[in-house]
Amino acid sequence: MKAIKINIVTLIGIFGFLMISANSHSQDIKLNSKERKEARKAQLTANYHILDSLISLRSFVLEADYLQNRIGDRIPVQSNINFVKVNGTTGVLQTGSSYSLGYNGVGGVTAEGRIGKWDVYKDPKKLSYRVQFSLLTNIGYYDIYLTISSNNRATATISGLGPGRLTWEGRLATVYNSRIFKGRTI
Repeated sequence: MKAIKINIVTLIGIFGFLMISANSHSQDIKLNSKERKEARKAQLTANYHILDSLISLRSFVLEADYLQNRIGDRIPVQSNINFVKVNGTTGVLQTGSSYSLGYNGVGGVTAEGRIGKWDVYKDPKKLSYRVQFSLLTNIGYYDIYLTISSNNRATATISGLGPGRLTWEGRLATVYNSRIFKGRTI
């Protein structure tokens, strides 16, 4: 049997290397409140510029967590079947419920059509956007007023030719990263 000779310096070096790699993941960087505030502002500014490209490309989805009617009743909904989708020159408005079938197969209504008028208003001071557009679908004409903040939260108020109004509240996602399920159109 061959004896293995290990130098004490080599052994200490290996042990030290293992301790450094083990402790490198356990150390937390503690930021004071001013540094946290600056880091949050930098993140929101970066999100603001990303939102600019999504809005310019017209490629986003508002996945609704809540729906609100014109008198203020606010109800939680499933975000994968309640959404406002903008993809190029087309758009989709969908409401749904997991408790019934509805006209679209997911408990509500799906309106899909062409986007008409498109206006974007930027507010660099508040790091937010307002987008107004119209959507001509097979079941009607809708005006959509969308407010998007740099923390990816958005609200869309939809009104048609009648007196009713419905507001979608939720988060904004890219078309390709959204987890929506589109039902049948009428």
